[in-house]
Amino acid sequence: MDIVKLQQILEGAILASHKPVTVEKMLALFPEEVFREEDRPDGNQVRDALVAISESCEDRGFELKKVASGYRFQVKQALAPWVGRLWEEKPQRYTRALLETLALIAYRQPITRGEIEEIRGVAVSSNIIRTLQEREWVRVVGHRDVPGRPAMFATTRQFLDYFNLENLNELPPLAEIRNLEEAAQTLAEEANNISVEEAEEAEVDESEHQTAEELFAELDELEADLPDNFADMIKKQKVEELGSITTETEQPEPAPEEAESSFEATSEAASKKQNDDEPEAISAHEESEPEPELNETSSEPTRH
Repeated sequence: MDIVKLQQILEGAILASHKPVTVEKMLALFPEEVFREEDRPDGNQVRDALVAISESCEDRGFELKKVASGYRFQVKQALAPWVGRLWEEKPQRYTRALLETLALIAYRQPITRGEIEEIRGVAVSSNIIRTLQEREWVRVVGHRDVPGRPAMFATTRQFLDYFNLENLNELPPLAEIRNLEEAAQTLAEEANNISVEEAEEAEVDESEHQTAEELFAELDELEADLPDNFADMIKKQKVEELGSITTETEQPEPAPEEAESSFEATSEAASKKQNDDEPEAISAHEESEPEPELNETSSEPTRH
């Protein structure tokens, strides 16, 4: 069969299919009952045609992608911001617990629910398992031969198709994921530091602005208190000097009551001092003049 004709048939089949098309299904498009042996392509011819189709899509907005379930046409990821506006509904968001559970199943499959809970350290909600099974991302592949026979979960082809993977080997290594987590944490810390620094700078600017306003207000008040001209200033200075001279020359006379009390206090102090000096004078006189000795017989006159 002509290679160009084969490419056109394969392109139409892939576009018309609602899910990825395998090479076996492409070969089934050419049954033996309808096509002769020389008109029927083999597997190698189909693969070569697919490679040619993929190369022809390099300069277009879509690409031929091989996933786990087969080949499909899809919009290039770089055009997602524009093409995504065709749908008004927002993409569904999944919780962190659901994504962690899905990642453990993908990297540790087959795995039981108890093992997932042991690794995560918390119980796995039944809603999470049910959501993953309803989306056909995980399925039960058997039961562990232990008491209770818990179910073992593994991923499906739909999981690989949804995440644009051909097989599980295309999953990123765990080391890269840890590096991404550390990078995300570092970026978050840097963003927090930047936000804190911006907040501090905003506070400093605001305080400087307030300080400038207060300074201008104080300057306005000082300017209001200043005299209008130098004549007023000199006049004010002379008035203050005259007031100080009057205060020094005029001394108020003491009140009568105050004078009387002052006189009494002075008299008391003088009398007290005199009383204190009298004993000293008496004692000095006694020491200087001894008393004469009196005779008991001389006190009375002699009678004859």
